[in-house]
Amino acid sequence: MKKLLLCTAVMGLVLSSVAAEAKGCIKGAIIGGIAGHYAGHGKVGAVAGCVIGRHEANKADAERAQKAQQPSPRQGSHI
Repeated sequence: MKKLLLCTAVMGLVLSSVAAEAKGCIKGAIIGGIAGHYAGHGKVGAVAGCVIGRHEANKADAERAQKAQQPSPRQGSHI
């Protein structure tokens, strides 16, 4: 368990220096590492969690950008 926490802390420090690109990765890596630890594959779980977390963050960013581009209907324009 100590090894997992140490690896997670080191990975968090390494990835935090590239905060803009690591969005979603750190949280996913922590969750994936814990889940993988219980399944006996902590490192694989951390890597998979990072990839999935980054994918979800990109998807959320794309949805926000799409909503920002859509024109909002004008309210209260009674002439």
